[in-house]
Amino acid sequence: MTDLPAPDPVLSPAARREHVLRAAVAQGLLHPERAVLAGFVDLDGVAATVGSLHRAFPGPARVLHAFAAKANSLVPVLAELERLGMGCEAATAGELARAVAAGFPPERIVFDSPAKTVAELRWALAAGVAVNADSFQELVRIAALLDGGSSRSPIGVRVNPQLGGGTIDAMSTATRHSKFGVPLTDPGSREKLLAAYRDHPWLTRVHTHTGSQGCPLELIARGVAQAAAFADEVNRRLGRRQVTGIDIGGGLPVNFADDEVRPGFGDYAAALRAHAPALFEGEYEIVTEFGRSVLAKNGFTAAYVEYTKHAGGRPVAITHAGVQVATRTVFAPDSWPLRIEAHRPDGRAKDGAPVRQDVAGPACFAGDLLARDRALPELAPRDLVVLPDTGAYYFSTPFHYNSLPEPAVHGVRTGPDGEISFEEIRPAQTPGELPLPVG
Repeated sequence: MTDLPAPDPVLSPAARREHVLRAAVAQGLLHPERAVLAGFVDLDGVAATVGSLHRAFPGPARVLHAFAAKANSLVPVLAELERLGMGCEAATAGELARAVAAGFPPERIVFDSPAKTVAELRWALAAGVAVNADSFQELVRIAALLDGGSSRSPIGVRVNPQLGGGTIDAMSTATRHSKFGVPLTDPGSREKLLAAYRDHPWLTRVHTHTGSQGCPLELIARGVAQAAAFADEVNRRLGRRQVTGIDIGGGLPVNFADDEVRPGFGDYAAALRAHAPALFEGEYEIVTEFGRSVLAKNGFTAAYVEYTKHAGGRPVAITHAGVQVATRTVFAPDSWPLRIEAHRPDGRAKDGAPVRQDVAGPACFAGDLLARDRALPELAPRDLVVLPDTGAYYFSTPFHYNSLPEPAVHGVRTGPDGEISFEEIRPAQTPGELPLPVG
């Protein structure tokens, strides 16, 4: 526990980050010589966000909310989500292993990948994990593994409604040439897929995921509506209720511009009601796969400024947070801009007139910049910078460029008296613990 004064009962997100930061400095979780970089996950915020997700999909809909493990695959975080009643969506064998380690039962795990091996499929089908096939060739493999028998696993096919993309091409998965799923509008593809459902009674689900960041809710909802219409068509054509579940994917965009949560899960559900109202009537079991929207705003990264200099008349702050924890921002800053907050060495927010400056990371290439020409109180050595909204995909999925070690990650809880407590989610990796090359 920290001996800092307890905060006011209701804090703004920025004030809460400052309070957590000050507690972390006071307890030595951040130190300019021993712990120069760390990630923090607000576990109270995670619980509140999961609660809002559950409330957005009330009965009579039967819903499994499967967290997309790629967004934050740290096992203690996954275990926290399991305790909050979520399932887990895994896109690789590694994520499957982490879901199992976190305690998710097989019936609450969904396995999605465009490149599942036979061994991975065999394991998933034997365990009873839900599987979404991504291609006709994968269906052939599944049929061979089942060898004419039934399946313990719910099995579906990912369909691509081919509606187009959003503002970030890499996040748009329902384009005409997307690598994912079986296209619904290519000549002959829909009929071939209908025949597959006719020939394989174990195909009981339909899956789609239109995209995520940069995709408007209207586009995402229209993609889900097409998947629901295809499920209806299968059951109508076959004269039986074979498809009983629809996996609608995730994709709720996150607002990185400020602390407001927009859009919310309620906004997403409203768009779905407008385009696919049957989803809320209980006819189909629904699976969701939200990731970024559950964790992003419930985490932040903090790093010390090591040096400052001037180049071309502009200040430059060299920090310990860069491409290794903010990979997307460094390589695609226009698509993935992050806010930066300036703090004093004790964690207090820094005031003063804003000065336009670059905020750089420690990696040895010129593009390792968190921000270019950003107006902030002028940073000095041993100040701290905070990167809000990084609870998903940032410190949890480090990039090992320059053999930079993985930073510690700490869970944060607030006691009934307002005091902050921490729990270790991932220990800091020391340079001596980095894997050495063989040979």
